[in-house]
Amino acid sequence: MDSVDDILTQLRAFNQEREWNQFHSPENLAKSISIEAGELLECFQWTADTDARRVSGELADVLTYSFLLADAMGVDPLQVIREKLAVSAAKYPVEKAKGRSTKYDRL
Repeated sequence: MDSVDDILTQLRAFNQEREWNQFHSPENLAKSISIEAGELLECFQWTADTDARRVSGELADVLTYSFLLADAMGVDPLQVIREKLAVSAAKYPVEKAKGRSTKYDRL
């Protein structure tokens, strides 16, 4: 299995070969994440029973742009996930949030 560093190396090489880095400002990458997330949501627009291959393709686009944005911003994607998980754990303690979808300020 590839590591995050391996994936980033592959993404960087892919973009460099095509000279696409000139288009990958943080702003453009954030826009691309939103656009691809919309396409992911479109997979579920009219039914919850959707094509898993199509979902996988759109999810890959969202993740690809997310990794590229993290790289452009100089942040470690795994570290920011760990940090956000710690913040969320404090906001949503198990004893209050287990089995509930209530927002943290209403727990």
